[in-house]
Amino acid sequence: MRENAKDPERHAKRMARKKQVMEDRMAKAQKDQGVLLVTTGNGKGKSSSGFGMAARALGHGMKVGIVQFIKGKMQTGEERFFRDQPNVDYHVMGQGYTWDTQDREKDVEAAENAWKEVQRMLQDDSYGLVLLDELNIALRYEYLDLDQVLDDLQNRPDMQHVVITGRNAPKELIDLADTVTDMQIVKHAFKDLGVRAQKGVEL
Repeated sequence: MRENAKDPERHAKRMARKKQVMEDRMAKAQKDQGVLLVTTGNGKGKSSSGFGMAARALGHGMKVGIVQFIKGKMQTGEERFFRDQPNVDYHVMGQGYTWDTQDREKDVEAAENAWKEVQRMLQDDSYGLVLLDELNIALRYEYLDLDQVLDDLQNRPDMQHVVITGRNAPKELIDLADTVTDMQIVKHAFKDLGVRAQKGVEL
């Protein structure tokens, strides 16, 4: 532990400085708008973060649209939970993981059908938050036209929030986004310890 880390006087001074910094930032941040968030990277928690924001939006009485790309064969805990919630429009549109399907034509067709659902949501201002789970995977393999995706995101209602998850987010999407988080692996039970996917954690 750092020297004097528990010193009450030093702690109070440090928190006072931090309070001033935060108040200055809040004073400058007076704009309200729909936010485009991207969670990417090889670490765990991208979809979990997205569904956490969906829960947060529901807590504020917002209507939430959820479209899952890629995933499709197995029912996850989030699907079981969110499908039964009022104010949720939930669509699982994938054919399964790309290494399982091994069929590009079917994967492209599934992604294009999913994007039609997304376009409907992005044109409807009754949706306060739209979660596009694993969209980055569909973009990485060019199942969708990136320019069309970017145009549709830019033309959504002013106050609509969109959360996009998945590894390998394209640079163009990162440039467009308002908030980007790159999650990195430190240790992973599956990769490092041979622990298969567990209900409530990965499923």
